Amino acid sequence: MFLSVFEMFKVGIGPSSSHTMGPMVAAARFLERVRAADYTAHGLRGSLHGSLAFTGVGHATDRAVILGLAGFRPETYDAAAAEAALAEIRETGQVAPDGIGPFAFDPGRDLVFDYDRALPGHANGMILMATDAQGDVILQETYYSVGGGFVLTEDELSRGKDTDDGPPVPYPFKTAAEMLAMAEASGLSVAQMKRANELSRAPRAALDDGLARIWTVMTDCIDRGLEGDGTLPGGLSVRRRARGIHAALLAERGTNLAPPHTINDWMSVYAMAVNEENAAGGQVVTAPTNGAAGVVPATIRYWLDHVPGATRSRVPEFLLTAAAIGGLVKYNASISGAEAGCQAEVGSASAMAAAGLAAVMGGTPAQIENAAEIALEHHLGMTCDPVKGLVQVPCIERNGLGAIKAVSAASLALRGDGTHLVPLDACIETMRQVGADMSEKYKETALGGLAVNVPNC
Repeated sequence: MFLSVFEMFKVGIGPSSSHTMGPMVAAARFLERVRAADYTAHGLRGSLHGSLAFTGVGHATDRAVILGLAGFRPETYDAAAAEAALAEIRETGQVAPDGIGPFAFDPGRDLVFDYDRALPGHANGMILMATDAQGDVILQETYYSVGGGFVLTEDELSRGKDTDDGPPVPYPFKTAAEMLAMAEASGLSVAQMKRANELSRAPRAALDDGLARIWTVMTDCIDRGLEGDGTLPGGLSVRRRARGIHAALLAERGTNLAPPHTINDWMSVYAMAVNEENAAGGQVVTAPTNGAAGVVPATIRYWLDHVPGATRSRVPEFLLTAAAIGGLVKYNASISGAEAGCQAEVGSASAMAAAGLAAVMGGTPAQIENAAEIALEHHLGMTCDPVKGLVQVPCIERNGLGAIKAVSAASLALRGDGTHLVPLDACIETMRQVGADMSEKYKETALGGLAVNVPNC
C-alpha cells in the first residue's frame, strides 16, 4: 500500500476538500475525457447527489464544479481569474476552457442538486455529462469525492483499494502492526521508512522541495489567518476570532500573569487561523482534509514556537510520519466526514499530528503508534454536523481542540515505553465500524445535530 505524502497533503482551496476541491478535480478530469472523445460535444451538464447536494451550497460545490468545467484546478487556483470567469459564464451561458469548447452551460439549469437520489458508491457522488447539439447525452461519467480531495470514477471505486500501479516500495505496510514490525526489522523510524517509499517513486530533490512547499503554504496560511479580520461568508455572520485572540496572547507575554493552561489558547489560535482562512475560501493544505486542515499545522507551529530545541529542519520528519499514519487511516477506514463523521476528519488529523509530534520529540515507532491511537480513540463517534452546511461551526474551534488532543496524546505516549492495551489498528477499525453505524444525519448532510438545533440557521 502506497499513498504519497503529497496525496495526504495537497495544496488547494477552501472551504472543503471533499465538497470543493474534489468536485473541481472531477470536473477537470471529465474535461480530459471530453478532449479525448472522437466526437464533438456541444454542451455540459451535471448533477450532485448525497452530501454533495445537501451541503453543496454551503461548501461552494456548485461553484467548484462550474470552475472545474471552465478549466480551473485547485493547485493553480487564481481567485481573481475565477471571479471573472464566473461572471462571464453567468452572462454567456457557456464555459470556455483553454483549447476546447466553448460549451453550452447554464449554471442554474445544467447543474442540478439532486436531493432525492443518493448514488451507491459513496455519500459524495456526482454525475457529469456531455451533450450533442440536440441536448442528448453522448458522454457520461460518475465520480465520487471520497475525502481529502481524492476523486474516483465509479469503475475505480469498484476495483477497490489495491489500485496502485507504481513500482513496489521497500516498506509496503498496510497496517500499524506491519509498520511496527518493519521498523523493528529495519532499525528505521517511521519517517525514514516513509521517506524510502517516497524516494522509490520520485527524486530526492522533488521530495525535499515538495515537503518544504507544504510547510510554507501551511505556515503562511496561519500567518494570514492571524492577520485576517471581518465576517466569514455564507450567512452565519461568524466573525473571525484568531486575530483578536492572538493579539491578546501577545499582550500577555512577559507579564507573569497568564496561567499555564494559556498554552492551549496558542494551539487553538494557530488552528483557528487556518480554518478561518479555509472558511473564507483561501489557500490551505489538506491535512488530511480541508475541514481538518488546521490541526497538523497548528501542532507543528506550537512545537516550533513554544518547545525548546525545535527546529524547522525536522518539519519534514513530522510531515512524513503524519502522512504514514494518515495513509493507514484512509486505507483501512476513511478520512471523509460524509462517510464516517468528523471522527474521520479531525480525529484522523489529530492522530497524524500526535504521531508527528511524538516523532520529532524523540519517540520510538511504538510511542508514535501509541500517540496516534490515543488521539484517534478520543475522537471516536464525533459527528459531522456543520451548521448551515458551512465549514465554520463547529469546525473552526474543533480544529483547535484537535490540536490540543494531539499534543496531549503525544505527551502521554512519550511518558510511556510504547506498550499499551488498544492497538492503533483496532482503533482505526472501530472508527470504520462507528462510521458505518452512524446515522446519515450526522455525516455532513446538515440534517442533524448542531445543524438543526442552532436557532435562526
